[in-house]
Amino acid sequence: MRSAVGKSSASAAAVSQSANIRSVTEPTDAQSDARSFLTEEMIAEFKAAFDMFDTDGGGDISTKELGTVMRMLGQNPSREELDAIIEEVDEDGSGTIDFEEFLVMMVQQLKEDQAGKSEEELSECFRIFDKNGDGFIDREEFGDILLKTGENVAEEDIDEMFGESDTNKDGKIDFDEFLKMMENVQ
Repeated sequence: MRSAVGKSSASAAAVSQSANIRSVTEPTDAQSDARSFLTEEMIAEFKAAFDMFDTDGGGDISTKELGTVMRMLGQNPSREELDAIIEEVDEDGSGTIDFEEFLVMMVQQLKEDQAGKSEEELSECFRIFDKNGDGFIDREEFGDILLKTGENVAEEDIDEMFGESDTNKDGKIDFDEFLKMMENVQ
């Protein structure tokens, strides 16, 4: 009977150790999200760049090599940005970045770049909608925008949408109000 207890304790320890190993190797939510954001082609490109700097084949790169890899992939982080990225992404506190941590970091950079481009695009839209160039979209300009969409929009609906977008109630939509309005549309 004693040997059966000893065996079951050993089995429990093995199962526990196996669970611990699994939890270390399972991807975090951020890592799973990063992989779902990227195409296989992008992952392969990032892996090739990562492997170039993983000189010992250990599966990680030092933080000082990270800036070089990112620049090679079209990113240009400042030293402060790089330090902040590393602090955020280095989940195990090793001072090195493994490939999964690297993917999380690259997705964050890509999303930030896309957000910047989106704001530039919205700025261009705002300039187009601001026909008189005064830095605001007034009710008439707003109505013209909606009518040009080809939708049959009633004047009352235009008034209501304009009123909701003009949050400071000054009778015109400034760029910040325009950005908030567009966030709600998306």
